[in-house]
Amino acid sequence: MVDEHRQTLVTRALVTAAEALDRRVGWFRLPTPVGLAVLVGLRSRLRARNLFDTGPHPAGPLPPDDTGEYRAARTVDGTYNSPDDPRAGSIGCRFGRNVPLDRTYPEDPARIMEPNPRTISRQLLTRDRFQPATTLNLLAAAWIQFEVHDWFVHNPAEHDPFIVTLDDDDQWPHPPMTIPRTVTAPAPDPAAAPTFVTGETHWWDASQIYGKTAQSAAALRSGKHGQLVIDELGLPPLDAERLVALDPSAANAWVGLALLHSLFLREHNAICVRLARRYPDMNDQQLYDTARLVNAALIAKIHTVDWTPAVIAHPTTVAAMRANWFGVLGERVSRRWGHFIGNEVLCGIPGSVRDDSGVPYSLTEEFVSVYRMHPLIPDALVVRSLADDTVLAEHPLPALGVAHIRERLAETAMDTLLYSFGRANPGALTLHNYPAHLQQLERPGQPLLDLATVDILRVRERGVPRYNEFRRHLRLPPAASFDELTDDPRWARELEQIYGEVDDVDLMIGLYAEPKPPGFGFSDTAFRVFVLMASRRLSADRFFTTDFRSEIYTEAGLAWVRDNTMRSVLLRHFPTLAPALDGVANPFAPWRSPR
Repeated sequence: MVDEHRQTLVTRALVTAAEALDRRVGWFRLPTPVGLAVLVGLRSRLRARNLFDTGPHPAGPLPPDDTGEYRAARTVDGTYNSPDDPRAGSIGCRFGRNVPLDRTYPEDPARIMEPNPRTISRQLLTRDRFQPATTLNLLAAAWIQFEVHDWFVHNPAEHDPFIVTLDDDDQWPHPPMTIPRTVTAPAPDPAAAPTFVTGETHWWDASQIYGKTAQSAAALRSGKHGQLVIDELGLPPLDAERLVALDPSAANAWVGLALLHSLFLREHNAICVRLARRYPDMNDQQLYDTARLVNAALIAKIHTVDWTPAVIAHPTTVAAMRANWFGVLGERVSRRWGHFIGNEVLCGIPGSVRDDSGVPYSLTEEFVSVYRMHPLIPDALVVRSLADDTVLAEHPLPALGVAHIRERLAETAMDTLLYSFGRANPGALTLHNYPAHLQQLERPGQPLLDLATVDILRVRERGVPRYNEFRRHLRLPPAASFDELTDDPRWARELEQIYGEVDDVDLMIGLYAEPKPPGFGFSDTAFRVFVLMASRRLSADRFFTTDFRSEIYTEAGLAWVRDNTMRSVLLRHFPTLAPALDGVANPFAPWRSPR
């Protein structure tokens, strides 16, 4: 008992030292081993102080899985993942919080429109010229939307919309501008801030591929050998109207999402073939369930060791993300000993002991807010020849939307489109770089929308603190002035003109204006939430921890996750991409031209 107490005191001292060193020097200015240790300490402090439960699932509890019926497979609605609470993380659960609950009330009516979000959209966000993120390719932008569709869905209310006042010189085509509110669920305490529920599971379960209802999941299955149905274009055999009917979030689909959906539909079927050969006694349901586990784990691995290091390409964060998956001892030790050691710091989270930090698992409203990354989207896609890189066509982004996906895939081979995405840059996450077509977003059956205005309003509506208060809750110093917030003098003057007071700057605006650490595609403030939540998505999920083992995944399934990356997935299904990927360290970085 004395030894445990002494160990706790030492851990607290180390965590306090890590936080002090970060505040004084900055983790990204430290040598990589020291910076990595500081990040581990920061994660420990964030887990202890920045996870808040907003209450049980509004639908009430479910009985435990006494028969073991749900032990070895993910459910469509996300239930029965957590042994302690079968509804944790499931569809309809509440979003959690990373700030204290008494600081999560929606902004009151007198402040929620101040400054006017449409004015902010026009004056601070509108793209005056395309600013590329030159270290990334467009596949990286498509990837994060692909992932977000697996994690975050809020349902809009159909009554009492927000009315946004338009400036006299605003040429909005269809005044007034109305924006639906978000559906709320009453908090368990009537005096507490309202809560918001998810229309998607919060687990990292690839539900964007497999469907979120029994009906949509069944529509995607062949019923044979565990496989999914893919048509001649590489897509599910559903037209846009039926796809949106089964999944309303599909209204936001575009060619970039279609490419990734097709890629991992194909990957599911390839996994099924491998499993069927190794385990010929497995039936259709067993093959489907196991392949889904394997595919979802591979997607999580790709996000952790490929996508994130590409977007935050600082040596310390590259090491940190690999440590999340493989541990600080590295991939070789993790492969051989990880399941025996079971320590997430040493050997990585997969195969370690499940840990939800004592707070029922959910994703958080703050996590949603830092993933508002629409400037990544360019204005157009240049389609290039896979043979010689010559320009074959150029499509404005609206011509790649959900209504045009099949048209684009019918006229251009998928490997050519993937190559074109690999050669193109996304936009930088910065002010004055929001794509104009998203400020007048047209979707089938939906009213015209300024997505930038929506982004600002949603954060205020859901009670996520504004920029400076957000930093205070993460134990970061607030910006004392506009000049301290940004290193761009012009931006500082623009921010002061619109906001007047630096404490009024919206979270998203501050994140875009803030100077970034070397190699970073997004801000250090946002990174603090990622430090906490990126590992939590893994460590709280039994299918990545306690049940990441051969009895659940099979030996062949674990080997598939272990041996594959984004590169191998691309080349398995599109071997013609090999010359473009030759010598490219990360598949989310710009690809090579054959010329």
